[in-house]
Amino acid sequence: MANSDATPNFGGRTSVRLVVLGDEGTGKSSLIATVAAESFPENVPSLLPPTRLPLDYFPDRVPLTIIDTSSSPENRSKLAAECRLADAVVLTYGCDQPATLDRLSTFWLPELRRLQVKVPIIVVGCKLDLRDDNQQVNLEQAMVPIMQQFLEIETCMECSSLNQIQVPEVFYYAQKAVLHPTAPLFDQETQILKPRCVSALKRIFILCDHDRDGALSDGELNDFQVRCFNAPLQPAEIVGVKRVVQEKSPEGFNEHGLTLTGFLFLHAMFIEKGRLETTWTMLRKFGYDNDLKLRDDLIPLNFKRAPDQSVELTNEAVEFLKAIFFMFDIDGDGVLRPAELDDLFSTAPSSPWAEGPYIDAVKKNAFGGLSLAGFLSEWALMTLLDPASSLANLIYLGFAGDPASAFHITRRRRLDCKRQQSQRNVFQCYLFGPKKAGKSALLNSFIGKPFTGTYSETTYERFAANILDHLMDKPKETLILREIPEDGVKNLLSNNESLAACDIAVFAYDSSDENSWRKAMDLLVDVASHGENTGFGVPCLIVPTKDDLDPSPMALQHSTRVSQDMGIEAPITVSVKLGDLNNVFHRIISAAQHPHLSIPETEAGRNRKQYRRHVNCSLMVVSVAIVGLAAYRVYSTRKNASDLGITVSHQTASGSDL
Repeated sequence: MANSDATPNFGGRTSVRLVVLGDEGTGKSSLIATVAAESFPENVPSLLPPTRLPLDYFPDRVPLTIIDTSSSPENRSKLAAECRLADAVVLTYGCDQPATLDRLSTFWLPELRRLQVKVPIIVVGCKLDLRDDNQQVNLEQAMVPIMQQFLEIETCMECSSLNQIQVPEVFYYAQKAVLHPTAPLFDQETQILKPRCVSALKRIFILCDHDRDGALSDGELNDFQVRCFNAPLQPAEIVGVKRVVQEKSPEGFNEHGLTLTGFLFLHAMFIEKGRLETTWTMLRKFGYDNDLKLRDDLIPLNFKRAPDQSVELTNEAVEFLKAIFFMFDIDGDGVLRPAELDDLFSTAPSSPWAEGPYIDAVKKNAFGGLSLAGFLSEWALMTLLDPASSLANLIYLGFAGDPASAFHITRRRRLDCKRQQSQRNVFQCYLFGPKKAGKSALLNSFIGKPFTGTYSETTYERFAANILDHLMDKPKETLILREIPEDGVKNLLSNNESLAACDIAVFAYDSSDENSWRKAMDLLVDVASHGENTGFGVPCLIVPTKDDLDPSPMALQHSTRVSQDMGIEAPITVSVKLGDLNNVFHRIISAAQHPHLSIPETEAGRNRKQYRRHVNCSLMVVSVAIVGLAAYRVYSTRKNASDLGITVSHQTASGSDL
């Protein structure tokens, strides 16, 4: 597993800027001048201008700029500014001045932390040729305590500019620390691979395990080597890899080949031995950036669509996810336990559903397990809200198809209204209502959570997603409920396109509270007016909740009359407490599937529509009159011309007789 002539790829980095720091007289300027001239100069200025090494100075062929600094107090602000621009820091001390070594831990390293300089640090002892033979210092003994305290130190070494000892190596390792950083891969404190690195390596291992037997055979190892390094593994190299792994990690090889344990061991060994370029070359070949996430160019960040279009998974993507679900359902019980779900996402940088809005958005069993319906509902929700994240996680799970084949942009809802039928499989429902209207209880019932009589005010938008069972001969649909807190409605409607993503709006109110209905009606009018003014009107339903309580006759009568006046369906009463939901979720889907119906019409909207009709009628009358007048003029002109022709004809005839 050695590098060869693979095309350089350094996570998008095209240059490296190094800043050299240290006490006065430690040899900073001489170090820079020597590496630039490839010889020790006789006269070195106290402060050099920025020095750029030739492109081919190091094998990586990345432009390297070296910045000299002054340690004098009057230049402290300039030094701080240079540190903030640095990709790495070369921190020097004088081998002939033990006090400068002590100042690394008492001043320079704490100062870099104070300045929040978070880049690799290379500690370099200069003037090795001037060290007093009576004051020999073991570099490892001197530096280990410092490196344990300051983990940002990448490496340490000693050099002599005068005798040309390890001068180019100083800048080679400094550049290498930038192009092939340790921090994302390896925890210096615990001396183990970092979780995100393990996730990336595991994904690569799975992608290379073509026969899915849990091990990389000799052929698969060779294919891996060719893909990453453009050169095959020689038989002797394969034998050498096996021997090293079997000696150090017996579980790293089995009868089928190199296991995941062995694969991880090899890369931990490469990193410990300073061969980070091997691991980074492989990671970058498989699309990872320096944060160990897939590069942006692999994930379309903009799914171009109109405001009233949405993004859904295609059948190809859904079938892939179903296969993944059953692959990780180890016990075959039709449910992914939390541990199985963690394992499923172990090839991603982190679980995408570990926090809002996904963490409590779907139905789970008492042990937190996800059914296939719940699993696909989470994916539908993530695809709707964040299609770029959905695509990234599909790729992390091993989806190898064209990204375009995984997603479908729906038809514009405005066009659905004209066609009087929606083609969507995923519908988003905005759930409005005043406080204590039972919105959260309705949401919870949708994803199988038990009813609790304890009231807890919702101060943020909540989502719930579920796949509805077959209704007669209709296919399954995914419904996503989005609870809008009462206090958040004004902010929502301040955006002219806020209703564009909404397929249907539901207005819940406490059927036992007349005041609750009044507030719900105000919300209904606000939303309906917003839809009329912006052109994004949506079907609406009224849902009186808490039907187990004594109803308010006035509220029920008024809500029924309002639904009739506004041209929407009659209210759907429910009782979450009694489990009597009156088929409300299927009725929500049904209304959303017919986007031209149940769009509420306000009085102002009705007046505007009547005014437009009146204007259109007036224009039509005027148009008919104009057309009629024009036709009459044409007729009159032709008639006159015809009469004139007859007269001339008769005169001619009379002349002939004469």
